[in-house]
Amino acid sequence: MGRREEPAWAQGTVGLIAARERGDVDRKFKNHLTVTRSMIDRLGLEKELHGHMGCVNCLEWNYDGSVLASASDDLHVILWDPYRYKQLHKIATGHTGNIFSVKFLSQDTLVTCAADGTVRARSVSGSSMFECSCHCGRVKRLASAPDNPHLLWSAAEDGLVIQHDVRTSHRCSSASANVLVNLINHLGRYAEAKCVAVNPRRPYQLAVGANDFYVRLYDTRMIKLSRLEPRALHSQLLFDRQNVLCTRAGHGDPDNDIPKEAVQYFAPGHLSLDPPNDHTFPKRATTYVAFSYDGNELLVNLGSEQIYLFDINSARRPVLVESFIIQHNHAYREGEGKQQPRNGTTAATGANGTNGTVDPQPQLPDRVRQLKELANELVNQGNYSAAVEYYNSAIAECPDCAVLYSNRAATLMRRCWSGDTYAAIRDCYKAIKLDPNNVKSHFRLAKGLMDLKRAREAHECLLYFKDKFPRHAASHAVFLLQKDINVALENMETQPDEVGTSSADESENTSSLERQLRASALDYSHRFLGHCNTTTDIKEANFLGPGANYIAAGSDDGSMFIWCRKSGNIVKCLRADESILNCVQMHPSMFLLATSGIEAVVRLWSPRPEDESTESRVVGDVGSAAQANQQRMRTDPFEAMLFNISFAGGGERDLHSPACRPT
Repeated sequence: MGRREEPAWAQGTVGLIAARERGDVDRKFKNHLTVTRSMIDRLGLEKELHGHMGCVNCLEWNYDGSVLASASDDLHVILWDPYRYKQLHKIATGHTGNIFSVKFLSQDTLVTCAADGTVRARSVSGSSMFECSCHCGRVKRLASAPDNPHLLWSAAEDGLVIQHDVRTSHRCSSASANVLVNLINHLGRYAEAKCVAVNPRRPYQLAVGANDFYVRLYDTRMIKLSRLEPRALHSQLLFDRQNVLCTRAGHGDPDNDIPKEAVQYFAPGHLSLDPPNDHTFPKRATTYVAFSYDGNELLVNLGSEQIYLFDINSARRPVLVESFIIQHNHAYREGEGKQQPRNGTTAATGANGTNGTVDPQPQLPDRVRQLKELANELVNQGNYSAAVEYYNSAIAECPDCAVLYSNRAATLMRRCWSGDTYAAIRDCYKAIKLDPNNVKSHFRLAKGLMDLKRAREAHECLLYFKDKFPRHAASHAVFLLQKDINVALENMETQPDEVGTSSADESENTSSLERQLRASALDYSHRFLGHCNTTTDIKEANFLGPGANYIAAGSDDGSMFIWCRKSGNIVKCLRADESILNCVQMHPSMFLLATSGIEAVVRLWSPRPEDESTESRVVGDVGSAAQANQQRMRTDPFEAMLFNISFAGGGERDLHSPACRPT
């Protein structure tokens, strides 16, 4: 007999609960119901934990969530009972600089790193177990493998990622082969390692963020640990040690300890395709990397930019001109323009690889159609941010409709937040693949490429557009775009030296392997906008729940933003710090969030009772807050400092500066 079909109720929450009682879908139950939209809607402040005397720079839950560790500029680690809101231990770490990261290696072992360049492991009782001072820069982040409580990795501003084994006694000497990655060899003397994370499902994969917008994914099975230069260890002055490390800056790895096959780069396409320029504003740095629970995705918080999600298994390289356009134009030129279009379209192969046959566009459900109409109305009113959110919601429910992508692309080009134009180009390609005869998408694609100052690519796309849609080739909009493209192409021909100079500068600063890896960097799959990340370089972004359906991050305006992963829309915004919010960490098995920032306070957040009470810390006008944050990220640093003071001190907030300063 065939398996009988389950009733409709068995597919939802009731069915999951019943299945959990049977004991057969415990993981599925956990993935779906740990974090839900109704819980997020009720999220509010549960408790404030006081005990630190400085900024709380890092938080960490132990394995079962029974203890929360917080570390601060006051050089102490506090262990909290999150259920009774009590201090269990207050540990003097022995560090002489601000603590930036704390990790549980086991229930009884803590490890910390700090601005004094040291990594220290100790028992919960306070007895020291391990100390490493091999770094000669501030150590910004630690990572540990879930299946190996003895190994950990540290990333520091000296450009090194060092591997530690706390089971062995350690002396900082040239005999210790513990350097996993030396970024200075490839990036140059100013390379800094900012963050590091271990894949929970494939612990041999290590993600490293640096003071640029590239995230490096290493396969540690293929890497040979290297030794530090003896002169760097013997020098007592950090400055002298740094100079010794830089003797081979940008010249590559002399022993090929990291082969090319052992690392893959990821970067937002609109940044990786730009010509390199070390003097551009704003300067970007990767402040946090986190793997999803299944280990297949990588979440990146990029300083002075947005939050990006990368699919590490199926990511693609950024492509500004798809192959079907280039192939068509090449054939058109070889035929000297003698191809004859039929009925307003070309007989050449369509965008989906077929000869003019296109899958019919799906009929929009009533709800999606209403979302589309509301978005169109908001565009006419000039409210582009709200319109984008409606289009996001519509696409999340109907991901195969070309018109929705085309309309969102036009709206993104008008909104012009950081990365919007490139995102619009991606939408145009998606719309064209769904409907090769979508006239507006073809034209918007050419216009978007021109807005990105990619005149050659824009020329290719406009040539394709004119041949495919001859009825529109003589329109005034096409004439104006062609005129702009021609002017840009002429300027490029008369100024060839600038490109050559840029390439020469890059060649002096980075190794040949670094340039190859950057050229092959893979693009993002989703992005999340609204927060601001310019003032501190320890700002986190994390998945909420095993299902990774929601994402949370702090912001320079003190807010905690929560996004729906599927649509990319902000679903909740809470004022979580009176100055800057850096840390957002979720309990390992329940919906309990811990946050911290510039204030000397740790806050716990959970869904509040359904008694219709209002949460005083909810940010009402999320759209305005997101708009202000985007403006702040584009502001000059000195102006941004003044803007931060005025924005953070608006109305209810304390105008006095915090006792500790941003990193």
